[in-house]
Amino acid sequence: MTTATQSLGIDAERLSLLPAAIKSDIDAEKYDGAVVLVARRGEVILHEAIGYADRAAGRPMQLDSVFVTLSMFKTMTNAAVLQFIDRGQISFTTQVREVIPEYAANGKGNTTIADLLLHKAGLPLGAPLPPEVLGDIQATTAAVCKMVPQSVPGTTISYSAVVGHSVLAEIVRRLDGGSRTFGRILHDDLLEPLGMSDTSLGAGLRADLADRAVPVIVRDRGAALFDPAMLEGVAVASAIEGVEIPAGGAFTTATDWLRFAEALRRGGELDGVRVLSPAILRLATTVATGDLPNSLWDYTRQQRGWPEFPANLGLGFYVRGSAAFVHAFGLLSSPGTFGGVGSGSTCFWVDPARDISYVFLSAGLMEDSRSSERHQRYADLVQSAVLD
Repeated sequence: MTTATQSLGIDAERLSLLPAAIKSDIDAEKYDGAVVLVARRGEVILHEAIGYADRAAGRPMQLDSVFVTLSMFKTMTNAAVLQFIDRGQISFTTQVREVIPEYAANGKGNTTIADLLLHKAGLPLGAPLPPEVLGDIQATTAAVCKMVPQSVPGTTISYSAVVGHSVLAEIVRRLDGGSRTFGRILHDDLLEPLGMSDTSLGAGLRADLADRAVPVIVRDRGAALFDPAMLEGVAVASAIEGVEIPAGGAFTTATDWLRFAEALRRGGELDGVRVLSPAILRLATTVATGDLPNSLWDYTRQQRGWPEFPANLGLGFYVRGSAAFVHAFGLLSSPGTFGGVGSGSTCFWVDPARDISYVFLSAGLMEDSRSSERHQRYADLVQSAVLD
């Protein structure tokens, strides 16, 4: 913890409750380890590695440990789409068929870019495709084009864990001209400009990252939203060069992801480099789904007895909102707090009203609803340390 906390309006003693809570949960074997990074007004106030990168091997977590992002990476894929909207090449209201004509098949002709970003395209939750297809953006898109939507596009939030973001990535690839892979587009247009040298998609587990890599192991193998073998399989596939899973098959570190969070907090600019406009981020971080619930959480009503609650999706990010229900960004966060979450593990958020950026990457995946409760508790510990 830095000595600058007091000048930044942070109660250091209260903030110390966060790493203590993380250590307690790891000691209780709820999960294996974590790197947590918190900044206020661009200054790091907490950066700790706690527990194990690999508990079975006794390998400790390190500040520069490399994690599979899982669905937290959807926000980066969304940012690539936002860049093309910023450039005027498409709009949120552009129909997918205008870029991918074959997408119009089987009742999907009116599906818009916004529908994909908001999980309102009627695509399936799971990944009903073999691994060799899921790692190929063009092949996945071709398969999705043949699908019949599970609901009328634009009417309900039917969360798509994998395939929807492959279509978004293919939109970006085609708009770019088709010569660069999606991973190269991300590298050239977002990752390199933001100085995110330890983050990659499609390059496999690079040699410079391999020694720091954290294995994806699902600790809670009981009744859950996603099949543990599927989640672990995404990680295995992502380590293969050429495999691109834009919904979550990327690698990153907490320090790298903080740079993305800080660029978002600063309205799309970092270190003099602008990657998005303030205007598009204002819209992308505003709730665009009204009171509609997210089908992702239907299972918790039966399994945990949770009530139905609003999805609070923006056109690119999850948004906190103001209602009292379990939320990974905490109940004490400002209503405009936004970010992303990865299944049972990763979470980041930005509270623009309080100038806080938060990144949490963990080893040993938890069941998703209990992971959300964990993230909520940790976020509220951060917020309770803010004095102004």
